[in-house]
Amino acid sequence: MNARNRRTTVAAVSVAGLITPLLLIGSGTASAHSDPAKEAAKLAKKLVKKSDAKDAHEHLTQFQRIADRNGNNRVAGSEGHRKSAEYVEGLLRKAGYSVTRNEFDFPFTETLAQSLRVVSPQQQDVPVIAMTYSANSPVGGTTAPVAVVPVDDTTGCEPGDYASETFTGKIALIKRGGCSFAEKQEIAAGAGAVGAIIYNNTEGALNGTLGDPSVAKIPAGGITQADGEALAAKAAAGTVTVNLEIRTFSETRRTYNVIAETKGGAADNVVMFGAHLDSVADGPGINDNGSGSAGILEVALNLAHEKTKNKVRFAWWSAEEFGLLGSEAYVDSLSAADLAKIKLYLNFDMIASPNYAQFVYDGDDSDQVGAGPGPAGSAQLERQITDYLDRRGTPYEGTDFTGRSDYGPFIEVGIPSGGTFTGAEGVKTAEQAKVYGGKAGVAYDACYHAACDNLKNINMKAFDVNIDVIANAAGQYAWDTSLLSKPVAPRNTEGSAGSGGGLHEGHDHEVTE
Repeated sequence: MNARNRRTTVAAVSVAGLITPLLLIGSGTASAHSDPAKEAAKLAKKLVKKSDAKDAHEHLTQFQRIADRNGNNRVAGSEGHRKSAEYVEGLLRKAGYSVTRNEFDFPFTETLAQSLRVVSPQQQDVPVIAMTYSANSPVGGTTAPVAVVPVDDTTGCEPGDYASETFTGKIALIKRGGCSFAEKQEIAAGAGAVGAIIYNNTEGALNGTLGDPSVAKIPAGGITQADGEALAAKAAAGTVTVNLEIRTFSETRRTYNVIAETKGGAADNVVMFGAHLDSVADGPGINDNGSGSAGILEVALNLAHEKTKNKVRFAWWSAEEFGLLGSEAYVDSLSAADLAKIKLYLNFDMIASPNYAQFVYDGDDSDQVGAGPGPAGSAQLERQITDYLDRRGTPYEGTDFTGRSDYGPFIEVGIPSGGTFTGAEGVKTAEQAKVYGGKAGVAYDACYHAACDNLKNINMKAFDVNIDVIANAAGQYAWDTSLLSKPVAPRNTEGSAGSGGGLHEGHDHEVTE
């Protein structure tokens, strides 16, 4: 997600000690006679054995309780998120981690109204999702004819797409693809459009963001590919009038990332694991992304009393749902020298989807889908995960780096990145159902960004597999990062952009097409 032009005020602030640390983590220096590879294998095996989905589920229970007491969500800048962060901090401090808060300001927004109704020739309601940071329509919406932007590889991305001069006072219907949603609505506004409806170019709902409130020009919302194509066909047959109501509320709020690291280990050789802790405003976010947050927390607590050669750092990001703002703020706050100390970043976002498939980020671009490879070392991160899954006989497939989760800012500054994901609103194929079980033709997570993303929305099998992936990687890299420089041959994992048709790449709002 390309959102690095946002202004964020960042300050790394030490958290007041809530609980006295019981013991220093990884205290002392690893013996000069230790064999890093052997120590890595031993610790990885130990952490996998200790790290359990049933134990991690207790963290999900706590996140649910916090949401229950705070409007059924844990959205960034809210009491629900603050209580979630305090829960994580308390456990980490008690375990002996060095814990800090990485604070930043961000543009908070929430949707007040989102509706699209065909008024004529035949009334029909069409599900629409407001673009984050969209401009507001009047209360009750704007009623206007639909004007369809001609479809090509960059639909609605150039002023020439509106050369027919038929868009003034109308609502532009634009196919996804070729440029950002912000650019599409801005160019449509320049052509005189009073609203923009962007329809998907793949299956699933379109949950997008303009990236920044300052770029909003006209009310903009996203609809499915099927609804968009049907609306375009009707407009081709004659005048179609719709009512579009998109209203959002925005203000500046302050929030923070929770950063915890081992007190032992080489400070110039940092290995990082991260997951976003915030939910959307519409639900408690137990799979998205309580699952990833609980997964890395479980492993961190089990690592607490182990010696490590390298410094292991865990991050629970805030404001991911607003466009990766927490991880961006953190990366922006680090000097070039501090960034150079981070040897890898592994991201875990939605790792227990109820109708899951097992995705591993395609670090070497061997699948030849979507974005290119990650920074040097990303291929090795992918292979370390897939080799582990192969050893345990667990099937998997690749998923593209689309920049839609918190690995994005790390990739942008050249840090090797990877991780796993089990699917969002993308639809499971028949082939995937044969491999993983579950239901074909149904979303990996039908409760994605919804109130039903609660404790019942967790697949414990997927949760356990991915916690083991985290544990195995933590044990490996806590002692040995030499794998990052060892050549690996590309191996196609038959992945797809958007993870089998979904929009969510380990995370949530899409800025670019």
